[in-house]
Amino acid sequence: MQLHRYIATLVGLMSATLFVDSAVMLHQANAQSASSPLAQIPANARVFYVNPALGEDAPDRGRENVPFRTISYAVSQAPENSVIQLAPGSYTAESGEVFPITIPPDVILRGDESTNGQTVLILGGGALISPTFARQNVTILALEDSQIRGVTVTNPLSRGTGIWIESADPVIRNSTLSNSLRDGIFVTGTATPTIEDNIFFRNDGNGIAVVRNAQGVIEDNEFRDTGFAIAVGDNAAPLIEENLIFENVDGIVVSNQARPILRQNIIQQNERDGVVAIANAQPDLGTSDDDPGENIISENGRFAIYNATRSNTIVAVGNDIDPSQISGNVEFVARDIPQTGFPDVQGHWAEAYINALAERDVIGGFLDGTYRPNEPVTRAQFAAIINKAFSPAPERPGIEFVDVDPSFWGYSAIQTAYRGQFLSGYPGQVFRPSAQIPRTEVLVSLASGLELANGQPAALNKYADAGQIPSWAVGAIAAATQQRIVVNYPDVNRLNPSQNATRADVAAFVYQALVSAGEAEPMPSPYVVNYP
Repeated sequence: MQLHRYIATLVGLMSATLFVDSAVMLHQANAQSASSPLAQIPANARVFYVNPALGEDAPDRGRENVPFRTISYAVSQAPENSVIQLAPGSYTAESGEVFPITIPPDVILRGDESTNGQTVLILGGGALISPTFARQNVTILALEDSQIRGVTVTNPLSRGTGIWIESADPVIRNSTLSNSLRDGIFVTGTATPTIEDNIFFRNDGNGIAVVRNAQGVIEDNEFRDTGFAIAVGDNAAPLIEENLIFENVDGIVVSNQARPILRQNIIQQNERDGVVAIANAQPDLGTSDDDPGENIISENGRFAIYNATRSNTIVAVGNDIDPSQISGNVEFVARDIPQTGFPDVQGHWAEAYINALAERDVIGGFLDGTYRPNEPVTRAQFAAIINKAFSPAPERPGIEFVDVDPSFWGYSAIQTAYRGQFLSGYPGQVFRPSAQIPRTEVLVSLASGLELANGQPAALNKYADAGQIPSWAVGAIAAATQQRIVVNYPDVNRLNPSQNATRADVAAFVYQALVSAGEAEPMPSPYVVNYP
């Protein structure tokens, strides 16, 4: 019966009528898209501006001060090597859009990449006749060498797909594909797209479907609260790597003769199964010690791997999987996981802090087993750490920040940290979730969340650079100093208040704050600032 149910579901996918229940959204702190570097606009590109509220579609417009009104008109005017820059707003049939919108070759459609397109919504759909898949309802058709960056795409219509890719190699990056009634992205024909650093959220069918003879790269995306995160069928063989796949119905479902390559994905907490193989599918989950899968597949509702093929043996070498969660014929060679902590923090000044918080599950590492102590921390990432370390109780009502959409991976963490008075926003109800957080803000946040009274100004005499501390932070940093929360490396007498906090800095500050709150034991360090 289980196999029949999977086949019935997949038949629905292949006939473009798949509808499955969405799972419940759950925050997961390790998101890739928020910190990805933004691709640059080519130096010699012509830029056309579009604003659905202030623009007008006319041949003599399209400049920043006199923009077009619709994307549909802009693409008709844009030659190769053009950028269509979208203002914040909603691009719909009501604002004049004609769907599907076709992005021509060598044209970049660009919204707000820093927020994965949270302020730029393209919503709607129209009929498309696909050479390989008959009549469809599509929001955007991406042609050869086009790019779509920094937008949110939603198709709320029956059998609606957000972005359709047919035998082309576009780039889809730093965007959000959400709330479509079928697929976020559908890839077919001989397409070889690059789909990276996107968020797929609450699409009824699939986050991404890849069929026919398509290949391409699906990398560093986040999939949640969707039907199948990724469905691969026919003879498709994409590379699927370093994606975060959680809280969907199923993680990755492979059917027909498909041969996708799965590397370094985290597939957890899905309602049913992590990876499913049907018919004659042969997913590649690592073939040898020299080519390990390095996928983490755990905590799913039923199986980590469900091989429902009739005769195929799936080889899975070098993955983090509980063998008891495997069903079907799988040749399994487990991943050798070191038990000595993060290899790149051994001997590091913050090693003890990092390992202590990792043992508490407050912080985690990366898929390659490293911690990367010198990398910066974003405000959204810091909110997630705060929640795990302190589980803040609400002290004030929440607030809807204009740059934090409910579909953003850090929305829940930011709300909890705000209600617990650990974090606040900026004027205009702005939070800046992807901005790197300075050391000053980390210390003020901890002092505020722990409800520390303003400290004695004399405490700041410990710092040779006390004059660089902003006036609004003086009392809180003095209090943090008196509570021995401040840790300064390499010079204990230099605060570096405007310097962005590293992952090591945050680990040290948070651990010392736990000590101050009586939630952790003190540990010796020559870099803790002692006052008096």
